[in-house]
Amino acid sequence: MGTIKVKKTGVDKIFDRLNILLWIIVLGIVLYPLWLIIIASISDPDALLTGEVLFLPVNPSLIGYEAVFQHRELLRSYANSIFYTVAGSFLSVVVTMMAAYALTRKFRGRKFVNMYIIITMFFSGGLIPQFLMNRALGLYNTVLLMIIINCVSVWNLMIARTFITTNVPNELYEAAAIDGTDHFTYFIRVVLPLSSTIIAVLTVYYAVARWNDYFTALVYIRDRFKLPLQTVLREVIATATSVDSFFDAYADSQGIINALRKAQVAKYCCIVVSTLPTVVLYMLMQKYFVKGVLIGSIKG
Repeated sequence: MGTIKVKKTGVDKIFDRLNILLWIIVLGIVLYPLWLIIIASISDPDALLTGEVLFLPVNPSLIGYEAVFQHRELLRSYANSIFYTVAGSFLSVVVTMMAAYALTRKFRGRKFVNMYIIITMFFSGGLIPQFLMNRALGLYNTVLLMIIINCVSVWNLMIARTFITTNVPNELYEAAAIDGTDHFTYFIRVVLPLSSTIIAVLTVYYAVARWNDYFTALVYIRDRFKLPLQTVLREVIATATSVDSFFDAYADSQGIINALRKAQVAKYCCIVVSTLPTVVLYMLMQKYFVKGVLIGSIKG
């Protein structure tokens, strides 16, 4: 059978064109700030200060990137963020999947446990009780805290539970139980291989959240050797004093001027460098990210 072609009226064609035009404008509004940051990071500092950089880079220069990659604290914090993101995301995905599987099993009090977990989405003890508890546990100013804090997102847990419920038939467990398989073996050999999609989704969610997290280190970390990239970047962008620390001390006025010129461009370079990993992650995991949104829309 051939496809049925619907003839569009003049009003339909006008609507389609206006709709396309509207979304082109929206796309431009969204992309322009990102494009401006990129071209500003490779433009001449003087052109940036005078406001000449609008749509294309002016007198392209890599002076900002040279200053950024020469800064030891930034590179160290970059390595810290990679470690916190990888280790923390791995732990979060493992704990979330285990908890989600447990919530799909039938046991006495399951409704109460589900309700108890969901309540934490809307109510919490607050920052001060959490800070006092972590300090009492000896986690203050430690690398371990950066990995285990915010380990499980209730929203992600509900998404994982819904996925397992709808995509892993209970008949598989019944068949495995007849063969004498326990819950742990069934989870490792059956549930996890069938949950690659949701595992990828959780990895994206947790990795992006941990990579962008600056507040946790701002509250709990005092040793600058343990600070993540985003916390250092916040200092760089928020205060000119922190930006000046990127460069060596200068005795003459010309040296100070050169340092300030570098600092203006270095702000944009820092944003590009810190954003690049999340952009790459979204590009590689885009299809899983879309599936995650659809999974979250399923009632379960």
